[in-house]
Amino acid sequence: MITLSRALADQGAEVHCLVHPQGRIAQALETAPVTRHFGVFRNSADPGGIRALRRAIRMVQPDWVIGSFSKEYWPLALISRSEGRPLALFRHMDLHLKPGTRWLLSRWPLRLFAISAYLRERLILQGVPAERVEVLANPLRLADFQRDFTARTRQRAALGLTDEDFLVGFVGAWHRGKGVFLLADAIDAAHATDARVHGLWLGGGTHEAELRAYLEDKPWHHLLGWQDPATPWYSVMDTLALPSIEPDTFGRVCLEAQACATPVLGAAMGGIPESFAADRSGLLLPAGNMACWRDAILRLTADRHLCAEFGAAGPEYARHFDAGIIARDLLASLPR
Repeated sequence: MITLSRALADQGAEVHCLVHPQGRIAQALETAPVTRHFGVFRNSADPGGIRALRRAIRMVQPDWVIGSFSKEYWPLALISRSEGRPLALFRHMDLHLKPGTRWLLSRWPLRLFAISAYLRERLILQGVPAERVEVLANPLRLADFQRDFTARTRQRAALGLTDEDFLVGFVGAWHRGKGVFLLADAIDAAHATDARVHGLWLGGGTHEAELRAYLEDKPWHHLLGWQDPATPWYSVMDTLALPSIEPDTFGRVCLEAQACATPVLGAAMGGIPESFAADRSGLLLPAGNMACWRDAILRLTADRHLCAEFGAAGPEYARHFDAGIIARDLLASLPR
């Protein structure tokens, strides 16, 4: 929503955002051409959040009210309707719909956008009528994601890597469902065959301590934790891996890596196949099959020409998700 808000403003729309005063969204939009209003929703019935929302809507008189967080769906629905403002809701997560939310998304006069075809199908399976769910892709601000040759040279040298080494990167939550232990095993198995194979780990989370212990005394793994920004690191990698063994609604890190001309390895799971061009900008691999992941890593390590071809195709695919295009599509869609 940060990216989309910026892009809508860049397209000439007047954009107002109700944000938590100390939140990441407020911070990210501080220099954006949008007007920030402040409020806090601790839960869906938070009186302070509701008052702030009603005050902002009455002040701005928007043509559309747009929401993205589940706990704000009902306040947005009730207040936008009472103020006579049409409502559009985005769905990002594949969470079990509570009966009240299912009724709202199925019956209330609103527009509902899922960020992937996979998530659209999941909503339909949970009882939301198919005609109610539209797909609007996850936007990317391409200007923020470019190949960074300086960062590649500098950071690889800092890691003790040469151009001959092959660096497999992971960016995101260090969680079993993300396949981090499977990827660790695949990197280890590939390294045992070809010592040039290394792993780069950006992120952290639920199973961080366990993963760090699992990779202790394996110097071919480089565990950096969260990096802000993470963007330059896509250029440092030779491939980005997203080996999830539980469904993701989309593979945004795959999209970001492609924009930086980095090949991807993605699991055939959830919405990940929608996030890159299989066999053009990367390889789509069976979820949970360690041997296939090992073999794919070794294939790219041995065939740098194929790796370069995949990397070169990435930015072209990422352009389909350019925030300007997504914002124009949304603005064109809303009046219908």
